[in-house]
Amino acid sequence: MTMATDNSITVKFFARLREELDTTTLTVEAQPGLTAGQLLRSLATKGGSWAQLDGEQPVMIAVNQVMTKPDRALQPGDEVAFFPPVTGG
Repeated sequence: MTMATDNSITVKFFARLREELDTTTLTVEAQPGLTAGQLLRSLATKGGSWAQLDGEQPVMIAVNQVMTKPDRALQPGDEVAFFPPVTGG
């Protein structure tokens, strides 16, 4: 994990994702034009359990604690959270 800078995005993982990735929080550099979906796909390229982020099961996304769609553009200082799909019963 890198230290947060003025040009960073904080990424948090919740529920099953946190457990399976063995990661709660990481910091990534903000890139111009980067969307939440692109960030998700980029993390999936790490392979192993990370590949599930771009798999058949959709991952829910929140930016700054507001649920959003994958095409949401990210800005430096944003907090992005990824959640597994929620099922009801």
